[in-house]
Amino acid sequence: MSERPPFPPFTEETAAQKARMAEDAWNGRDPERVSLAYTPDSVWRNRSEFLTGREAIMAFLQRKWAQERDYRLIKELWTFGGNRIAVRFAYEWHDAAGQWFRSYGNENWEFDASGLMQRRIASINDLSIAESDRKFLWPLGRRPDDHPGLSDLGL
Repeated sequence: MSERPPFPPFTEETAAQKARMAEDAWNGRDPERVSLAYTPDSVWRNRSEFLTGREAIMAFLQRKWAQERDYRLIKELWTFGGNRIAVRFAYEWHDAAGQWFRSYGNENWEFDASGLMQRRIASINDLSIAESDRKFLWPLGRRPDDHPGLSDLGL
């Protein structure tokens, strides 16, 4: 089993670091790489879908990023304590017809002692937006360090 520092118990600095690492990985849109941050038996609730294990996580992410095109995500630390972190996030994407969306949500994370996420609970809402209303305009991949975060963007 691999380790994923930083490890719990989290400080404000290490919790924010964990959130940025997750954001960076998800913006890379590599289901296998992303799945390695979770325990082999990780339990998820994503919207109304319930998943268990890395294989299910990888399959979910493959489906997600096939449908949510040009995906760009920003996560922001909400709170933390012990081995748990809560983040809020927003991401922008478009469907096959070219309609843009901004999806807003919150995630609750629980980590094991090795820093792997063992539980992820996500609540997400989608808002249809005009392409001209997009705010996440960096090239695909990692959000540049100088790009505003959610609070800076008024989200």
